[in-house]
Amino acid sequence: MASNLDLQEQEQLDELKAFWKQYGNLITWTLTLALAGLAAFNGWNWWQREQGAKAAAMYDELDRAVQAGNADQAARVFGDLKDRHGRTSYATQAGLVTAQLQADKGQADAAQATLAWVVDKAGDDETRALAQLQLAGLLLDKKAFDEALKQLDAIQAPEFAALASDRRGDVLLASGKAAEAVQAFRTAWQGLPATSDYRRVVEAKLTALGAAPDEAAAAAAAASGVAQ
Repeated sequence: MASNLDLQEQEQLDELKAFWKQYGNLITWTLTLALAGLAAFNGWNWWQREQGAKAAAMYDELDRAVQAGNADQAARVFGDLKDRHGRTSYATQAGLVTAQLQADKGQADAAQATLAWVVDKAGDDETRALAQLQLAGLLLDKKAFDEALKQLDAIQAPEFAALASDRRGDVLLASGKAAEAVQAFRTAWQGLPATSDYRRVVEAKLTALGAAPDEAAAAAAAASGVAQ
């Protein structure tokens, strides 16, 4: 009985050896790659936390420069931040506020370069859309109408569609295309919530172009009737 058991165990051992000889390397490499992937994932999380902490400290420094209105200092900090931690969300957010300050200080070319970097590096459609809206505004000021429209056409975040239409109307109007501008403003007005304060701004643009929305026309008529 014992000899039969020994024989069965030997057969199983031989089968295991044969299996390992055929598939051992594949299993070993698969396991190694899996463990390496897990280690890389854990390392990436650590790296993200480490980079995030450092980037946050630099963003605080940049915010102080922005609050002080020091565009040159903000640009220097932003340059360091994007060079060292350009893959973090802090860098793209820093780009937005830096560009705004640069534009306010009359540094349009610097602001344009900053926003172009944000558009290229932003990790989400919302941040990219904000940069594209700002960049379109700068291009509008420079009368680079076609380039401004390209930025607006590239906006993918649906929540910014109405604002993009409004800015498109500004560009079209400035380029002498009043009828197309009216259509863009109407699209913006329809896309904005009725409770939005900015909707009244778009409404004013339409009214000035002789294309007041129905609600505005009704309100104006009612006001006129009361006045009489």
